[in-house]
Amino acid sequence: MLMPHPAELRRLLEEYETAATNEPVDATGEPGPRTRDLAYTLCVSTGTRDVRGALEAARRQLADAVEPTPVPGGTPTGVVLESAPVPGGTPAGVVLESAPVPGGTPAGVVLESAPVPGGTPAGAVAD
Repeated sequence: MLMPHPAELRRLLEEYETAATNEPVDATGEPGPRTRDLAYTLCVSTGTRDVRGALEAARRQLADAVEPTPVPGGTPTGVVLESAPVPGGTPAGVVLESAPVPGGTPAGVVLESAPVPGGTPAGAVAD
């Protein structure tokens, strides 16, 4: 199953909780449209079928999520995404880099896709 990025999941959870608290119910006493939309999105994002299960799964996933830790000297760890240009200005792929580790050992991997005629990326190739 695909897992949502923790930041996106956290945003969805916060938006749902805000909407559920602040949005007026409809004429039948059901949650408003924004709350229903967010409940559906949480269910899809967590692979559940009801909002209670989605809220539990989202909170569990966020509790288990690894938060980036800073590297000595203030450089945050994590991934920086950059597009690698090719002749004509068409991006060829994505370059992934992470912050260096103390002692000069590179901590990340650079991935680039190989261009094919017409500028369409062929796939990822690790350099």
